[in-house]
Amino acid sequence: MKKRKGIILAGGSGSRLYPITLGVSKHLIPIYDKPMIYYPLSVLMLAGIREILIITTAQDLDQYQRLLKDGSQWGIELSFTVQAKPEGLAQAFILGEDFLDGAPSMLILGDNVFFGIGLKDMLMKADLNNSGATILGYHVADPRRYGVVGFDKSGKVNTLAEKPLVPDSNFAVTGLYIVDERASDLAKTIKPSSRGELEIISLLEIYLNEGSLRVEKIGRGCAWLDTGTHSSLIDAGNFVRTIQERQGLQVANLEEIAYNQCWIDDKKLSQQAEIYKNTDYGSYLQSLLKTYD
Repeated sequence: MKKRKGIILAGGSGSRLYPITLGVSKHLIPIYDKPMIYYPLSVLMLAGIREILIITTAQDLDQYQRLLKDGSQWGIELSFTVQAKPEGLAQAFILGEDFLDGAPSMLILGDNVFFGIGLKDMLMKADLNNSGATILGYHVADPRRYGVVGFDKSGKVNTLAEKPLVPDSNFAVTGLYIVDERASDLAKTIKPSSRGELEIISLLEIYLNEGSLRVEKIGRGCAWLDTGTHSSLIDAGNFVRTIQERQGLQVANLEEIAYNQCWIDDKKLSQQAEIYKNTDYGSYLQSLLKTYD
């Protein structure tokens, strides 16, 4: 079995965030002190994934390459591909078919933020499942705004619905999808919806119908934030600021994750700290070196 690879879907026009996104990709907008793209990238890194594909638009490609480079500064390998036209979330597996080359994968949406106790363990547990698909379910107050997963009496997932008027549960489907090596082939069998898109729900239903769809419920110690609107963008920034100022620990610090994973050494971490030497970010990286001396 090949090692799991990661995909970040960072395409689209970001029209819900106009006029901000008329001049910059949505996924490069800052969430407090880091570009939005750092947050989904950090999740894949926490899951132990080192080969990652960024899917973006032709006009934004150079911005991502300039910001992220090839990923070697974090001990990972980044690739990029262009989404000429957004045609649904499941399209990511088709665009990423050559990159995946028959490997299982983890797809995360570029505007999703995950943080909290047990997140890494949950991701690592899901990665052990070499067949079928795993999604993360998050308890929400108003599930009618989301894709919703339902369960039978034994707790096994038995329904999926997109923004149902009468939800089967309060568990929303988050923007993180962990799938086996068949995802690209299965995505190509999906027919476009009434919106003309290859819906991720349609792909998940294939796994559900064959009995291989699993749901990991995110507990109370974890947070999931979607930053697709102006208000949710502010909420996410305030959340990150509160965590960092109260705890003195950073959210989605890619150098810290890479260092803890032993993907970069003291020398590389020191080099990164020097780049940001006039910022709190750089001071934090220097503190990591002192902590582990």
